[in-house]
Amino acid sequence: MRKLIECVPNFSEGQNQETIDSISASIRSIPGVRLLNVEPDKDYNRTVVTFIGEPEAVLETAFQATKTAAERIDMAKHKGEHPRIGAVDVVPFVPISGATMSDCVQLANAFGKRVASELDIPIYLYEYASHLRYRKNLSDIRKGEYEGLTEKLKDPEWKPDYGKPIFNPKSGATVTGARKILIAYNVNLNTQDVTLAHEIALRIRESGRPMKDKFDNLLKNEKGETIKIPGSLKAIKALGIFLERYKIAQVSINLVDFEITSLHETYEEVKKQAQALDIDVTGSELVGLIPLTAMLKAGKFYSDEKLLGEQEYVSLAVEKLGLNQFEPFDMRKKIIEYQI
Repeated sequence: MRKLIECVPNFSEGQNQETIDSISASIRSIPGVRLLNVEPDKDYNRTVVTFIGEPEAVLETAFQATKTAAERIDMAKHKGEHPRIGAVDVVPFVPISGATMSDCVQLANAFGKRVASELDIPIYLYEYASHLRYRKNLSDIRKGEYEGLTEKLKDPEWKPDYGKPIFNPKSGATVTGARKILIAYNVNLNTQDVTLAHEIALRIRESGRPMKDKFDNLLKNEKGETIKIPGSLKAIKALGIFLERYKIAQVSINLVDFEITSLHETYEEVKKQAQALDIDVTGSELVGLIPLTAMLKAGKFYSDEKLLGEQEYVSLAVEKLGLNQFEPFDMRKKIIEYQI
């Protein structure tokens, strides 16, 4: 069986179309790779790109796209709503067919080694590619973001996996690794109050929130670690974001494993928590691509009939999740299986 790897790099540029086009062109220039999706967001000032191909071609494409972004993006001037650590913020490799997670770990290491050597960008490994427990979670690596990177690199515990612990002011650092398919999903609220969006995020995300006493002091266990109150959903990361172009707050969510917590379960839980805060959910949006199985599962959840066709289930999921709120949802462009 042909090995197919998906790569979903996130670039810290969502406003300069010339830069986005240059990155896209560098991806299209590599034989054996198919560019599936380019999704810029002006408020996040971030572009998520998805491409697919055989391992060696994907590796070369990831490097060339990174090189182009490093030439064109200056992190010293970057501002955006989404957490980020560098111009090329994260480069995950995902097994799609005929490939294993081990294959993707090897790609992440080869990519990281080359980027650090040729582009002088510090590299951190995450998820399955990291052997350090405290570097498994992307949000832990991003703590302090680009602005805190100078101090982070001075800490021996945060020595890069590849490259020197020297701050690169133009490019920052890059995180790369191997992971399962992730669904990037935003739920829209009928409020501009981002603190309410973040409150919902704290209530639902698996990591939850720190436990405090009545004097608002953090509570710690016998090891000195902060005690957490877990959120209501497993395999979920979330934070509150203000979406400037629509003047609304969003709960920005990563479904780390949609087989553990599904798309519709996430949407319904956000609705529940929003109603508890006297606000409403108005719809949602997908960033990047989504597996067909996730959409079918949502469609079946909302269906009163058990024998609808595939596209009818997808259409029902789109309707019930409000995925058409900002722009028409094109299943041919947004569902992975329809792109391959």
